[in-house]
Amino acid sequence: MSKKYIVLGAGGHAKVLIDLMKKSNLEIEGVLDLDVSKRGSNILGVPILGDEENLKKRGPKTVFLVNGLGSIKNTEPREKLFKKYFDLGFDFPNIVHPSAVVAEDVSFGFGVQIMAGVVVQSGTCLGNNVILNTRVSIDHDCNIADHVHIAPGCVLSGDISVGLGSHIGVGATIIQGVSVGSNALIGAGAVVLKNIKDKEVVVGVPARALN
Repeated sequence: MSKKYIVLGAGGHAKVLIDLMKKSNLEIEGVLDLDVSKRGSNILGVPILGDEENLKKRGPKTVFLVNGLGSIKNTEPREKLFKKYFDLGFDFPNIVHPSAVVAEDVSFGFGVQIMAGVVVQSGTCLGNNVILNTRVSIDHDCNIADHVHIAPGCVLSGDISVGLGSHIGVGATIIQGVSVGSNALIGAGAVVLKNIKDKEVVVGVPARALN
């Protein structure tokens, strides 16, 4: 029997994923969430089964997992959740919206999530647990490291690298050839014209450092 999918987390990001998965005809068994008040309810008709204790009764061979945690500024909780179950041997398949346009030579890690209207051009590499959110545009030869969240409406021109765990805010633009360090934060609407250091926070047009 083919494995069904379980979504980890019952917030807004999970809701978007569930809609995506239904459009892709993926069979969802249910949702797990730490909030006990949500137990017995549903998201778009998919039942909330309980918390992560549910998985202790299961094994990695029984279900696929989908990381339903999003991130605002800080990608660490999402990274920890992914690593916890990935290290236990659970599979995190890549989830791609049917409307996305992805070049044939784009490389994927595990647990990549590509939302509606995304465009990813040739030569791009996507690491583990990456979110490319609604209407993101990524041009040729970009390198997106593990656990990066690129928020809705962002534009990355060609030959850009984004380091481990960084968050690119809604509607940000990064010009060609720029390097963004690890665990950096680019504010909403920022226009990035030069390299960003590890853990640097930048905002504005053009983007300037806050720390």
